Formats: sequence, C-alpha cells, structure tokens
Amino acid sequence: MEFGPILRALMRNKLGVILITLQIAFTMTVIINAVFIINERSRLMARPSGLDEANQFFLFSIGYGSEYSEELTVREDLEMMHSLPGVVSASVINAVPLSSSGEGSSARTADDESQPEIFAAIYRSDENVTKTLGLDLIAGEDFKPGDMLTRPQGQKTKATQTIITAALAEELFPDTTINDTVGRTIYLPGSVPMQIIGIVKQLQRPWLGSNSIENSMIVTENVTDGFSIYLVRTEPGERDRLMAEIEEQLVAMPPTRIIRGLQTLEKTRIESYRVDNALSTMLWVIVGTLTFITSMGIVGHAVFGINKRRKQIGTRRALGAAQIDILRYFMLENFLVTSIGVVTGAVLTAGFSIALTTNFNMPALSWYYIPAGMLALLCLGQLAVLGPSSGAARTQPAIATRST
Repeated sequence: MEFGPILRALMRNKLGVILITLQIAFTMTVIINAVFIINERSRLMARPSGLDEANQFFLFSIGYGSEYSEELTVREDLEMMHSLPGVVSASVINAVPLSSSGEGSSARTADDESQPEIFAAIYRSDENVTKTLGLDLIAGEDFKPGDMLTRPQGQKTKATQTIITAALAEELFPDTTINDTVGRTIYLPGSVPMQIIGIVKQLQRPWLGSNSIENSMIVTENVTDGFSIYLVRTEPGERDRLMAEIEEQLVAMPPTRIIRGLQTLEKTRIESYRVDNALSTMLWVIVGTLTFITSMGIVGHAVFGINKRRKQIGTRRALGAAQIDILRYFMLENFLVTSIGVVTGAVLTAGFSIALTTNFNMPALSWYYIPAGMLALLCLGQLAVLGPSSGAARTQPAIATRST
C-alpha cells in the first residue's frame, strides 16, 4: 500500500493539509448542527394541532357605542351562522389556536399554594366548542346546551366545569388513568375550583414555541369586553364560500360593531411558523454554500498536489504503474486528509451541540447525526477528488522526460 509515500507527501505540505482539514471540520460542525435544527423545526411545524384546520376560519367583531349589547349580538350572530347550509358549527372563543395570542393560567390539584402548579392555556368558549374545533373527546362527557356563562370583564369567573387535554391530565395526575381523571377537581389562582368533566385527545396552546404545548383547558364562559372572536367550522369544500357569506351578513347588521381579521386556520399556521420556515431556508442555503465551498477546497488541494507531482506521476507511469494505481493513490490520499477533518469535526460537532443544549435550551443532538455526517463528508471528499485523480491517472509516461 502507498501509506508511507502518502504520509511523506502530506508532511511536505503541512499548511495545505491543516487548512483543508480545518475547513472540512468546520463544514461538518455547521452542517450537522444546521440539519439537526432544520429537522427539529420541521418536526415542530408538522405537529398536528388537533383541529380541522382545512375547514376552519375565524373573524373578529369589535363593538362600540352605548347601544351595543355584546351578549345579544353574540347570540344573534351564532344563530345566523348555524342557520347557514354548510356550517358544521360556530363558536365565540377568547383565543384562536396557532395564533400566538391567548390566555393562560396555572392549575393545581389541591387548593394549597404550596402544591406544584402546571401552566395551561385557557380557551373560554360556548358549549359547541369541541365540535367547532373538531376535537376528539376520549373520556368523560361534552358540555351541554346552556352551559355557557357570561360575565363582564374584571369579575371573577363563574364557571365550575372544564374539559382538558390528555397531556394536561397526565401532567396533573401522573399516577391516574385518563378515565379516572374525569370527575377530579383542579384549582385555578384565587382558589377557583374546576371539575374535570371530559378529556380531549389533543388541543395545542396558541403559543407554538412554548414547552408542554398540549397543556390546554376549555371553560364554557364568555367575557364581555366588546371584543368577540368567532370560530367557524364548515363542511369540506364550503369554507371559502362561507367566509365571504358570513362576513357579508355580519357587515350588513346594525352598525354598532366592526368586522375584521377574517382568516383561515391554514393561513394562521403559515404565518405563525413564518420565522421557522425562514430559518430553515436560511440554514439550507448555508448548508449548500458550505458544501460547495468545501468541495471546491478539496478539488483545489488535490489539483495543487497533482500539479506539483506531475513528473513523479509520469515517472511512476514509465516504471509500469497502471492508471488505476495512480487513481487509487490520490483517492487514498484524499481519504486520509478527509478522515482527519471529519474526526476533528466530530469532536467540534459534539462540543457545539452541548453548547446549544446548555445555553439555548435546544434538544440534545441525536447520536446518529455525527456518524452520518462523517460518512457524508467522506463521500463528498471522494467525489470531489475523483475528477482531478482521474486526470492524474491519464498522465503519459513521457511527462517524466520533460525538463520543466
């Protein structure tokens, strides 16, 4: 094997070897962590919300004037929406899932401030909310007609029942089955008791970047503050038509409020994850750029070494070396250089991942990313040097006789 001559040749060009190995190591560190971040962002963006997003939209109703009665207006608006063909259900709600804006509260399993508390999003809506959201009730019972209460802003809640998500139930009562959680009582700040009457499989918080995103609870209550959000669920294919029709009918009603913010849940998801999409795109550009630059660096290093040893190659060819021998020599030389780079890169990648996990609350890098990255860089190095090595293998023996 040519290990001895290869190592001696590399030692004669220490600076070039150091530079290309550092470039490979840096590229590997950045690419692996970038791909990991992209995959994590993609995983988070692909999380199901528990909603029937394709058939849902919402809009805002903002009342004004002394003649405006929010309670009466909400009742009339919902009656109108439910009367329209194609509407599955409609509800007034305090916050829209996926919107990055909502209300939350801590909850305890006992009326004792010394007990640990769990933070959860609170959706205040009417008795039709589980149908409007398209939730899957997996235990207990749904709200009943007439359950919704109305209270002015600033007053203490009157609600005494709640439906919570399975994730919140498991966090509040880790040693209790889902079915046995039904009927338990939890306490909100101010010693407000809430009896759990049902469990839904899934409902995300409005804040997509938060921890424990599935911790949500629903209370049948509408707070009259002059600002109402209507969430509408339609039959498949009817959403766009009903968006225009409902907006038109609401605008045509007596001019004591403003209608705005008409938007689909699908568009809300896109807008909420806009930063994550932009970050992923930017990281892919960085990955592509670094891959190209490193490939060119490997090619340049190989071409430089081959040109310096052109007469030596011709001499070997004159002494009987076949083209495959020359090709194997330079491919092996590149493999050794790239191997040093990827081993160094593996150490740097692990260190950088630990720094991200410690300082930025990122999840730990999965073990298979580093060996996969090493293999990818080794293959990239071999592909990059294949062209120059093939050219070197075609060197004619007569080149050894030239003086320059």
